[in-house]
Amino acid sequence: MSFVIYKAAWPWRRGVQPSDIALVESNSALTIVWPDGTASRLEAGVLRRASRAASEIRRLADGTELVVAPDLRVEAVEPVGNYALRLFFSDGHDRGIYPWAYLRELAGLKAA
Repeated sequence: MSFVIYKAAWPWRRGVQPSDIALVESNSALTIVWPDGTASRLEAGVLRRASRAASEIRRLADGTELVVAPDLRVEAVEPVGNYALRLFFSDGHDRGIYPWAYLRELAGLKAA
C-alpha cells in the first residue's frame, strides 16, 4: 500500500522536480517518479544516513557512527519550495533537507 504525498503542481516547471512521491511499505521507503518516467525507491535508513543537516555533518566530523534502527520510518514529508523535501523520521530527526538533485544522486541516477 502506498500513500501519494506529492504531485507536481506545475508540469511546465519540471526540470528535475518529481512528478510523484509516495511513502510505501509502512513508511519504510519513499518512491519517487521522475519527469523522465524513471522510478526510484529509497529506504528510510539510506535517507536518514544521508542527511546533510548540520548536526549530522558534525557527527560525521567527530567520527561518531549513526546507529539506525531496523524499523526506522519516514513519519512525514514536507515540500521545501519547489526544490526539495524535508523528511521527518521515527527516531526524531527532522532537520534534513533533500534537494531533488541529491535524491536523484542517492537513487544512483544522473542529474537531469
